Amino acid sequence: MTAPVESQPTESLSRRLPPVAELTVASLVLVVVGGIFMASYFPRRPPLAVPISLFIASGILVVVGMVMLSQVHDFAWQTFTLVGRWALLAYVLQAGMIEYAFVRNHASGAPLVVVTLLLLLFAVDPPLIISFTVARYQST
Repeated sequence: MTAPVESQPTESLSRRLPPVAELTVASLVLVVVGGIFMASYFPRRPPLAVPISLFIASGILVVVGMVMLSQVHDFAWQTFTLVGRWALLAYVLQAGMIEYAFVRNHASGAPLVVVTLLLLLFAVDPPLIISFTVARYQST
């Protein structure tokens, strides 16, 4: 039988960080709801008030999270950037494929602009969540 190992909380686990991941997940939820709402109407022209409202609320959450994160000085920014770049590349490719599907299905005009804006936030949210979560547990 092995003895239990007592672990001391490390510096990275005990420090208080802003709720960036929580804000960005809420933003991602709003983007997904807006995208599903838009997709449910195609090929007909969807009403745009709801998805535009969801886009604005989602954008505000992301900006608030980024501003809060920019105020943190003792943070593993190098790790955040390294992980964020690769995750951003992956999600930009995914958003591009989804955009292509909408264009291929003859989306155009204002609905296509709204879908594109929602997909831009979709491409930013998960990389921000992933890179913040990885960097928060790295020592600076």
